[in-house]
Amino acid sequence: MTTLKTRLLNKYGTSPRKRWIIEILPFNLFVWLIALLYILPVLYMVVAAMMPTEQLGDREAPLYPAVVKTFKYNGIDYKIYHVPTADGLKEWALIDRGLEKSNFIDPQNPEAGLIEWQGHWTELTWVYQLSPTWDNFKILFSSLPFPSMILNTLMIVFIGEIGVLISSVLVAYGFARFSLPGGNLLFYILIATILIPEKITFIPSYYFFIRVLQWRDTLYPILLPLYFGNAVYIFLLRQNFKSISIELEEAAMLDGAGPLHRLFSVILPQSWPVITTVALLHFFYTWNESRQAAVYLSTSSAFLPVSFGVQNYQSLIRIDNVIQASSVVVLIVPVLVLFLAQRFFMQGLIITGMER
Repeated sequence: MTTLKTRLLNKYGTSPRKRWIIEILPFNLFVWLIALLYILPVLYMVVAAMMPTEQLGDREAPLYPAVVKTFKYNGIDYKIYHVPTADGLKEWALIDRGLEKSNFIDPQNPEAGLIEWQGHWTELTWVYQLSPTWDNFKILFSSLPFPSMILNTLMIVFIGEIGVLISSVLVAYGFARFSLPGGNLLFYILIATILIPEKITFIPSYYFFIRVLQWRDTLYPILLPLYFGNAVYIFLLRQNFKSISIELEEAAMLDGAGPLHRLFSVILPQSWPVITTVALLHFFYTWNESRQAAVYLSTSSAFLPVSFGVQNYQSLIRIDNVIQASSVVVLIVPVLVLFLAQRFFMQGLIITGMER
């Protein structure tokens, strides 16, 4: 009976190793393959950021940071080539070039003098050696006002987080707990605004902020709308608030707690996962946002965020490695934030999707 029961529970038999090979291993390989497809571009960006500038124009260069190996002979640096000989492939430095024969020297035995080689030297390939460099990052910070752009972005994120969290939490709590006249209709209208492309509102927003309020080259047009809530965040918060048992609030009401007291003492302590989710979503949006900065801050460099700042200076700095290095620096920060907070992020999404 025990053996029959075990086989009914495990259709592949009692061997855990056999079950792991048949069921778990293929799934793990598939997951790792998908992860590798996403990680490879990021890894290449990191590697390319440490490549010497001259390597970018070399078609024969390897994919890792490397420079052509050289040998100093009589005070002059000569490039080392892969030279086929009767004794195998040698690494020799090319001294004298010729159409039919060239002179090389063996870096391992320079006392032997010049070695004559029959063949065309242009058919040979260089010898590369690993040579990562941090000069690209030095050029980045010396050519771009990168520290100030980072501070501007963090300031926009911090002030925006306060506004969007306070306004979205209050509105979501009102929709979740209070029976307002026409409240459902207002909520549906709010959700419908999610379908409106942001580009459609650019022209009226620009006219209102620039022509009417004269807010040019200032952060007000970027920060002020955040203090009026966000439809997506309000929806996520409302769904989470509705999943919290109302009996807890009723118990607080018996103790004389008002709406705000109940919000801060009952609702918010149980909603940290979804609040963290909203904060992360807004962080990613603000970190990568460049359209609003291009519209409202294009003529001023004092408040440029890092996303628009890198794009703005890209046309002025023609060093590909520097642009790649800056892109790596910009992209790694939100990736690290997501990695460190992914547990709260996923838990918030799961809780938000639960029915009351």
